[in-house]
Amino acid sequence: MLSQLFIIAGTLLLASIFANKAAIKFGVPALILVLAIGILAGSEGIGGIYFDDPVLTQMVGDVALTLILFAGGLETDWRQIRPVIYQGLILSTAGVAITAVMVGLFAWFILGSFSSFNIGFAGINWQQGLLLGAVVSSTDAAAVFSILRASNLQLKGNLQPLLELESGSNDPMAVLLTTELIKILTTSNASFTSLAVSLIQQLTVGMIIGYGGGRGIVWVLNNIRLTTQGLYPVATLALMLLISGVTTVFGGNGFLAVYIAGVVIGNLEFICRENIISFHDGLSWLMQIIMFLVLGLLVFPSQLLSISLIGLAIALFLIFIARPITVFLCLLPFNINSREKIFIAWGGLRGAVPIILATFPLAAGIADATQLFNVVFFVVLISVLAQGLSLAHVARLLQLSRTDTL
Repeated sequence: MLSQLFIIAGTLLLASIFANKAAIKFGVPALILVLAIGILAGSEGIGGIYFDDPVLTQMVGDVALTLILFAGGLETDWRQIRPVIYQGLILSTAGVAITAVMVGLFAWFILGSFSSFNIGFAGINWQQGLLLGAVVSSTDAAAVFSILRASNLQLKGNLQPLLELESGSNDPMAVLLTTELIKILTTSNASFTSLAVSLIQQLTVGMIIGYGGGRGIVWVLNNIRLTTQGLYPVATLALMLLISGVTTVFGGNGFLAVYIAGVVIGNLEFICRENIISFHDGLSWLMQIIMFLVLGLLVFPSQLLSISLIGLAIALFLIFIARPITVFLCLLPFNINSREKIFIAWGGLRGAVPIILATFPLAAGIADATQLFNVVFFVVLISVLAQGLSLAHVARLLQLSRTDTL
């Protein structure tokens, strides 16, 4: 039995690695190919592996997000993001909230208006609509930059660090909104006042512990004097997990804390720097692959047909209305031209995080959670295919590439 499990796991991991290589070569988002492998291996695919456990999927997603955000923070160069720090933070906080509200109200309207049709929903209330909006409110850094690297594009100005900062830092806000809206839907005494208070608390505690924890990890690494270099990455992993856990215990957001800790650590000098960063980079890739595979296994393609029209409508609204309005509003005070704003709007791909967040309502037993998950999955597919496959062309069309302009 164990040998069979090893064969299956090894085969899926190798297939995902080659899929990522093919994605980079052909300029296709790796997310699509790895998800496809998971779907093919699932109960409705050729693999026949039955998997329908949203609670386990949520746990895998939480662990994966924690490790991915920490690794992303480690590789964030403060010198590059410093000129766009305010723009990026506004997009990753207010921008996420604006997107969530706009998409949520649109979903409430369209699902309420067409609830009498056979669309997979019996109609939703506005709180459930906002929940759907919160789930799809964050963008995916990995998808954007894998495409840009595959196309050999170097963006002009500060576009790349701005997109990187927004994509790397907006996941915590989306997680906060999603978890708090689930509390409102499942707890009778919850309110939007408590939501606001909780958001402030989680952001404040997360930032304080994240910054302090990052400085503390650097001090420990430089003073612990371990006997072998191989233990330093393990010590970093242990301390990062402690930061996440302690932050959560004190009412903060663990995802935000580990990301900030990663940024702090990555911009300070510490022992075994290259080994530690390489270790967490490899761990991040492993968790991304596992996360995509598990999400693919959780999907039942036969259930997507009934929500395809609704999913398409929400995806088009998100891509062509909600995202551009959000970007133009958030960047209004800054000296960024319209072509750059259009590209930033088009570069707001949705990825694995919204699919992970869509498992939260499933695990919490929210009404119509299965249909919501399917809609989110469909929206992500449309976003990655439409925006991902055309991102390099749009950059050239807007004359924002340093190496290839019209």
